[in-house]
Amino acid sequence: MLHRSLLATAAALGLAAPAPAQDAAFTRTEDVIYGRKFGTALTLDAFAPKEKGNGRGVIWCVSGGWFSSHAGVSAARAQPFLDRGYTVFEVVHGSQPKFAIPEVLDDMHRAVRFIKANAKTYNVDPEKLGIAGGSAGGHLSLMQGNAFKPGDPKAKDPVDRESSRVAAIACFYPPTDFLNYGKDGEIAIGVGTLNGFKAPFDFHEMNLETRTFVPITDEKRRLEIGKQISPVYHVSKDSAPALIIHGDADKLVPIQQAELVIARYKDVGVPAELIVKKGGAHGWPGQEKDLVSLADWFDKHLLDKK
Repeated sequence: MLHRSLLATAAALGLAAPAPAQDAAFTRTEDVIYGRKFGTALTLDAFAPKEKGNGRGVIWCVSGGWFSSHAGVSAARAQPFLDRGYTVFEVVHGSQPKFAIPEVLDDMHRAVRFIKANAKTYNVDPEKLGIAGGSAGGHLSLMQGNAFKPGDPKAKDPVDRESSRVAAIACFYPPTDFLNYGKDGEIAIGVGTLNGFKAPFDFHEMNLETRTFVPITDEKRRLEIGKQISPVYHVSKDSAPALIIHGDADKLVPIQQAELVIARYKDVGVPAELIVKKGGAHGWPGQEKDLVSLADWFDKHLLDKK
């Protein structure tokens, strides 16, 4: 039930905005392959304004409950950013139940690197990319903005030479600490409040002798991975500035999760802001209007100050 509820909320966020007119002032390039794994293509859709582009990019994590599919890509959701001149990249990652969160994070690193490596093609500044999403997409956004990875200058693939760092984050109701979920010591690695989301936490590793993937069942190791995939533990002075919009009546992702990561941001002195939606649950009527606040944040942190 929780899983279906979260996916419905994610879908609503993507589809509730008015549909763009037939003569939309943007171009859409569908199914751009940004990587491959296990013989499967990883894709994104790129939306670009036809006129008055600002040379900046917004990456949207198409993810609800760490489920991702091309059906979740939305031109309507991209519209508020396109109206400001942003090029929007809606990224589809390897989805649960097939892939767990650590593998999803690898996909997002790859997507950011691909966009940077092809920045000239998309007319965007590779150092001025924002990232956004809701719920699981918000979690992925915060991980990308805090647990980014450097590029490998010796890599054969030019994409892998790029850093996966982004310049700003703006998101809705993100999980941030799976070891203290709602209250201190409350574990949510596919249990407790997130009991309906076991697949994203179904951690596996390769057995080199049998060449098969085997589950990681040792609880200590699972907790270590849970910490590794929690944004709050990666916040540093190098983190990207973050905006979070969160409802104070959210029972699936408690607002405490936003408060924890915002507090860490304050500790390290990096700009961060929490907008509280009074009475807001995991999504709220008219949420698509709040996309403007995300665009405002990107204007503040990605555009050149005059």
